[in-house]
Amino acid sequence: MEPSTALRLQTGSWIGGDKPGRKAAGAFLKLHNAPFDDKRIQDVSSRNLQSGRVSIRATRRIQPLVICCATKQSSGAETLLNHKDEAIILKKKSEDVLSHLDNRCIYLVGLMGSGKTTVGKIIGEVLGYAVFDSDKLAEQTAGMPSVAEIFHVHGEAFFRDIESQVLKDLSTMKRLVVATGGGAVVRPVNWRYMKEGISIWLDVPLEALARRIAAVGTASRPLLDQESGDPYTKAFAKLSALIEQRYDAYANADIRLSLEEMAAKKGHEDVTILTPKDIAIEALDEIQRLIA
Repeated sequence: MEPSTALRLQTGSWIGGDKPGRKAAGAFLKLHNAPFDDKRIQDVSSRNLQSGRVSIRATRRIQPLVICCATKQSSGAETLLNHKDEAIILKKKSEDVLSHLDNRCIYLVGLMGSGKTTVGKIIGEVLGYAVFDSDKLAEQTAGMPSVAEIFHVHGEAFFRDIESQVLKDLSTMKRLVVATGGGAVVRPVNWRYMKEGISIWLDVPLEALARRIAAVGTASRPLLDQESGDPYTKAFAKLSALIEQRYDAYANADIRLSLEEMAAKKGHEDVTILTPKDIAIEALDEIQRLIA
């Protein structure tokens, strides 16, 4: 039987960008897992959805998403000024977008390591949306600690079934930012779910992605961990193969954010000059152009 999550209304732990305890408009998340079974994972129920408040039942609570917005600046004062400017810009752009967004969800797609969760948390915070990581929800549904473990024990197809059910359930909700797994785009049915909202492709140069992944290791990346060679080489080789397979699928997104083009506008070739807030600001700009 097709795996499924259990989505029900319930006040749970906030995963958005606000401080703990603040009840911003958006969704709340709590997980209580049923015993894991290859043939049957909890039945799905989203019949009682109301007002965009969301919870997902499983055994463990997902921890709040944490981001790092490090920037390369010459002094603490300059960094503080830039952060203040970014905050003002983000606030203004989020207000402009909200007036046209009509509570639609935002889905971030892209290769592994492209920063979907980090950028998604910033967008969720300024819009007052909850932030969901589809990989984390799949782990909770399977009752397993990681995507890598799901792949190892049950195989990729099993994981993709859970992933599709998670996206199906989230597509019935409002005011969410969803950071999807890198391979979520490969199933056409997932695009049907994501087209309920606005999809954004974070298109990052492969060299930058490979460096980023090599720096943190490949153990948590099931599609990379079986490759041979040093971390950078095997990451670059696998990413090259994946983008070849998935490029057309990623191109289904409503918006493509090319970090290479963004960096070029700033007079740089290296995309690491861009901060997560830079990318979030560009995403809000593109959403505004799309829906205004």
